Amino acid sequence: MKRAAVVARAGAWPMASQVDSITLIYDDRYRRRLRLLGDGGTDFLLDLPEPTVLRDGDGLLLDDGGYVRVKAADEPLVEIRAGDPALFTRLAWHLGNRHLPTQIDGARMLIRDDHVIVDMLRGLGAEVRRVSAPFNPEGGAYGQYNHDHGHPHAHGSEGRHGH
Repeated sequence: MKRAAVVARAGAWPMASQVDSITLIYDDRYRRRLRLLGDGGTDFLLDLPEPTVLRDGDGLLLDDGGYVRVKAADEPLVEIRAGDPALFTRLAWHLGNRHLPTQIDGARMLIRDDHVIVDMLRGLGAEVRRVSAPFNPEGGAYGQYNHDHGHPHAHGSEGRHGH
């Protein structure tokens, strides 16, 4: 079985060396070690030194020199828009304060569907609608490609963040 132990970020690998692709939802793109089957049938072992978020367009370098291109699959999401920049910023703050994976894409944000959060956003004045799209949330301040920083930092006695 072929093995992929290196991730080359989108734009940093020779597209001409692509031998296959693999289409995965966001949760399946946070991996360290897993047997995968490419869209074209390439059977390989993903064997990374640590769990890594695979982004759309990244290349997985196979031990034979070929690359498997990572494709982000469409998944059910909620699109969030605001009538003005101040409201957009306020909505982003509320999502960040809840440590929700959020994709910021121009004048819209994308999150996973959560009826409690959607109700909160509507109450704050957001325009929300359900969409199907690839999900590539921000990596956050704890690393460009973090999946979830695991909340290792300390909170004060009142639960306030120190960052």
